[in-house]
Order: sequence, then C-alpha cells, then structure tokens
Amino acid sequence: MRIGELARRTGVSERSLRYYEKQGLLVAERTPGGHREYPEAAVDRVVRIQELFAVGLCSSKIAQLLPCMRDADGRPSAIATPRLVADLSAERERIDRMIADLVRSRDTLDEVIDTARGR
Repeated sequence: MRIGELARRTGVSERSLRYYEKQGLLVAERTPGGHREYPEAAVDRVVRIQELFAVGLCSSKIAQLLPCMRDADGRPSAIATPRLVADLSAERERIDRMIADLVRSRDTLDEVIDTARGR
C-alpha cells in the first residue's frame, strides 16, 4: 500500500510515517517511480509504534524494542537483552512516579475546589 493509504488506515500523518522510516522504525520498498510501498503488516507496526510513543518512549528506545516484541507465534522474542529489559523496567518506574505525582496533584486540586465551594 502507498503512504497515503497507510496514513489513512492508521490515523498517522504521512510526515510521521516518513519520520518513522528515517528512524528505522518502519520499512518501505520503493517502486521504480520512487513511491513508498508498505506491506500489510505495516498497519500493525504503526499502531505498535504509536502505542510505544504514547507510553513515553523515544524513537531510539522504540527502535531497540520493536525487534524484541512478541514473535508471530506469540512468544517473547529471544533477542530481548537483559539491558533492554532493565531500561524498560526503569521507564515503567518513571511512568509510575509520574502517575503518583498526577494523583497527588489531582488530590490537591480536589481539596482546593472543595474549599472554594465552601465544603
């Protein structure tokens, strides 16, 4: 499929898809006319990339992680290194800290709102 169709099917801009390709996250074949052609599997790949960006990972970490994601048979890939697992665990801890900070901020805001309402 061409880049426009991939963009439409994933809801991701063509510009972002070009960026993913530049970062080594996505691979496209080129037609003789120079157009990008993506396989059907690119749809799932782009969705996975979006999920990983959404949890706060940077493109270089995603590039390391993508080959380690579950294989087609559903089992974890054998190439997940202990270093990558440690890095991802640290990233999860960072996200947990952010969540805790947000909950504290929300609780403080609730107190201010309650006080302002005269409760």
